[in-house]
Amino acid sequence: MRRPTLELAHIIKEHLVSFIQNHSPLKNHLRVLNAIEHCRTDYFGGHIDRCDACAYERISYNSCRNRHCPKCQGTNRERWILARQDDLLPCTYFHVVFTLPEELNWFCLRHPVEIYNCLFQASKETILAFGNDPKHLGAQTGMISVLHTWGQNLSLHPHVHLIVPGGGITQAGNWKQTKSNGAFLFPVKAMSIVYRGKFMEKLKEILPPLGHTLEPELRRKLFSKSWVVYAKQPFGGPKQVIEYLGRYSHKIAISNHRLISNENGMITFSYKDYAHGSIKKVMKLTAGEFLRRFCLHILPPGFMKIRHYGILASRVKPKLKIQQMKMGIILVPKVKHDWRVITKTRLNFDVTACPRCKEGKMIRIHSFQAHGPPLSGPVKLMINKSSAKK
Repeated sequence: MRRPTLELAHIIKEHLVSFIQNHSPLKNHLRVLNAIEHCRTDYFGGHIDRCDACAYERISYNSCRNRHCPKCQGTNRERWILARQDDLLPCTYFHVVFTLPEELNWFCLRHPVEIYNCLFQASKETILAFGNDPKHLGAQTGMISVLHTWGQNLSLHPHVHLIVPGGGITQAGNWKQTKSNGAFLFPVKAMSIVYRGKFMEKLKEILPPLGHTLEPELRRKLFSKSWVVYAKQPFGGPKQVIEYLGRYSHKIAISNHRLISNENGMITFSYKDYAHGSIKKVMKLTAGEFLRRFCLHILPPGFMKIRHYGILASRVKPKLKIQQMKMGIILVPKVKHDWRVITKTRLNFDVTACPRCKEGKMIRIHSFQAHGPPLSGPVKLMINKSSAKK
């Protein structure tokens, strides 16, 4: 993929001061914006590599490694996908989406941890309830849940994506497939009603300690509308599940490839209008409004956006491994993949190959700390001599 000419870091660098003056962002938001702005610059330090064949030298700066940074997700995503391959079962998988009504956005902005935890719990309990019900499955199923908080236009749109196997493990320890024989998971309309009830129960519990009450008018609105639960068509197989997971696991609010221009204080970016057939459109916002919307999707520190439940939870991993063996999967020891190997095998980019001669290997000869400038003159000559002695 072609490297984008405009990056989120450029927008932050140019407009951060005015954004702070006009919007007073949270300290956590400022830390994230600062990390993104300085990603792969001397701010985080770096290293110098030299080709062992043609002596070509390359300076590389360290990444910020922030989970909201559009430049830091590639390797992390691929490493996570490789780890998930060990948990796959030879069965049909489904993609289910649980969405919060926009009337709850006010609470999401002020109490994101509590509200998003309710979203995770209510959606999980809904799937497990239908799974345990003999009318639908009668077995323990599981899921991988990924939180997204944005719409394509950067508006607040909290929802969770769930990857759910089309079956579960019975009390006798046997695998049981969904009664639809893989055609669909559970009835969507019924799931929507159960999901709404479970979330509202949790909402009534958490609001008083936070200093709020559920006003009758808001309660009436929430119960009068259908809560969106969307179930997509089943995947073709485990390979498709893995690729699909990669699209959602480490996705952020906006990628650099969607940014079009930064001119006269206005930011232009592309988005898909899902309400009108996924038509690709262009939106223009002031830089301040653009950064304000981006900050809506910066999660609280330490908040887990990817969670595993049921038979896919870490605490019941032995039970899953037994089921895999029963279904004919040969288990192999886990291998911790080096980031260079992941970049080469999954992203088709060999960071050790010399970009000039195409034959030699890049060998690290020096690392420098944060704010360390590119070396030149006498200092560089000293490193060269030291490297030559080795």
